[in-house]
Amino acid sequence: MQPVDPAEQARLAQRLVELRIEHRDLDAAISRLQLDPGADELMVKRLKKRKLQLKDCIERLESALIPDEPA
Repeated sequence: MQPVDPAEQARLAQRLVELRIEHRDLDAAISRLQLDPGADELMVKRLKKRKLQLKDCIERLESALIPDEPA
């Protein structure tokens, strides 16, 4: 799935930046919550699940933006 349209590539690249920022912010939030002994474990689990979903999305977008090399 290689986007040909430069506008589409730019849109995907911008989305990738947004996802990376959200992933980094979630990582920081999870770290802070894990330091708090009274933290809601269910919330931590949900944040970790969201972080994994973001990682998968990031990997898919990176794959879409990297051109296929001929064999």
